[in-house]
Amino acid sequence: MASTSAGRAMMDRMDAGLIANARIRPGHLAIRSDVDALTYGELDDRARRASHALSRAGVTRGGTVAVMLPNTATFFEAVHGAGRLRAVVVPVNTHFKADEVGWIVRDSGAQAVVTTAEYLPALGQVADVPRLLVEASMPDGAWPEADGEIGDPEDGWPTLMAYTSGTTGRPKGVSIGKNDFRRQAVGVAASGVRWNLGPDDVHLLVGPLYHSGPSFWGQMHIAFGGAVVVMEQWDAEAALGLIERHGVTNTHMVPANFQRILALPEAVRNGYDLSSLKLVVHAAAPCPVPLKRAFMDFVGADKVWEYYGASEGGGTVISPEEWLEHPGSVGKPFPGNEFAILDDAGVQLPAGEIGTVYAKPAGSSFEYHNDPEKTAKAHHDGFFTVGDAGYLDDDGYLYLTDRKSDMVISGGVNIYPREIEECLFANPDVVDCTVLGVPDPQWGEVLYAIVQPRVGSDIDEDAVVDWVRDHLADFKRPRIVELIELLPRDPNGKVRKPKLREAYLARHPS
Repeated sequence: MASTSAGRAMMDRMDAGLIANARIRPGHLAIRSDVDALTYGELDDRARRASHALSRAGVTRGGTVAVMLPNTATFFEAVHGAGRLRAVVVPVNTHFKADEVGWIVRDSGAQAVVTTAEYLPALGQVADVPRLLVEASMPDGAWPEADGEIGDPEDGWPTLMAYTSGTTGRPKGVSIGKNDFRRQAVGVAASGVRWNLGPDDVHLLVGPLYHSGPSFWGQMHIAFGGAVVVMEQWDAEAALGLIERHGVTNTHMVPANFQRILALPEAVRNGYDLSSLKLVVHAAAPCPVPLKRAFMDFVGADKVWEYYGASEGGGTVISPEEWLEHPGSVGKPFPGNEFAILDDAGVQLPAGEIGTVYAKPAGSSFEYHNDPEKTAKAHHDGFFTVGDAGYLDDDGYLYLTDRKSDMVISGGVNIYPREIEECLFANPDVVDCTVLGVPDPQWGEVLYAIVQPRVGSDIDEDAVVDWVRDHLADFKRPRIVELIELLPRDPNGKVRKPKLREAYLARHPS
């Protein structure tokens, strides 16, 4: 694994990034979407025009611009246009409603919002912020013609401030190194070196661009001159078809993508030529061991890598070979990073003991935008946490047990729902599931399992409980089971347990 020094060397040579690739390989494919196929020269020109449009809308050097766009080439144009101004981009979840969007736009201090007419209703609470309305399907691009460059064109690396998903309270912007533009560029370059990316790579982008992981992987390929095939909407069979049609060499997925692919009829999923695929990287949500084994069997065990990290920074990585020796682990730290497991008093725990996962990044740490109290609470002696629980084994491999906030205390006993989920995923009649705690007058909390059965299965609620009782201690069995046709996951592949808990309590008021 390469260190960030490799990224700095690339930056010093200035042979990476959109502007450099437009100069070196202007006719090479950069972005392919449902409506566009842009070369590096064309993408660079559109980004230049976007910088003029943003400047005319009032976006200044060091300012902030919110981008609320679907998965299209226009997203890349807007982000790189803002990069030319050294403006910070705040991607906005396209599923958010007016209250959520209003909070992010106001809290970030956005000087403008780039969006489409489809999302205008969600901007009703920020009427005073200029909107740049674009149409992603315009053949000549969304931006008006403009002459010349604004600022130094070598500043074209984009800088993003992601807003956390907000499982508790309002989401907060994650400011890395106080939006140190060069540091973020070095991070992209170093990661591209780490994954050995280059102009011959074709990346299939399957997740939403407003999410840090898919966006970062798309930007790495733009930095290194590869092509990015953008899926506007996820579809399992369509993804396999795009891999075959465009000779995709790598993709970044979440476990929910694995589930949907494996749920296809065997004849369908085996009907596509995936021989071009060299690398499948997954992250963002815990991957049950049985699911990962099944996907490795399908796509090739040597191709499936995993990493763990957060918008806040830090990270581990595990190769396929390591994972087969340490199933369930998310790996060891990236070079320069450090991890520790601490108890509630901040004391470091020995190997094998579960506590709160803390990370120490290679560079300067992050700040939560406009929230010094939350920033201070997340940090401890140079380390930070996002609230995950886990442990390190004797070899230094990290295992996650759950989000600390998802831990259930039933009858005074701490229970980590992920263990029960792992157990249920081993049942051949279970396609998807989640487990959470709900209030109970006798036990304080009890386990509530929501299960998506395999089509044609005759599994029932009692069979779910019996399966868990046969494999785990009796106190870990779900007391409440609900069978549903499709488990709701957001486009990032995550199950929003607080929303499911709220829905349950609305149906069962105390």
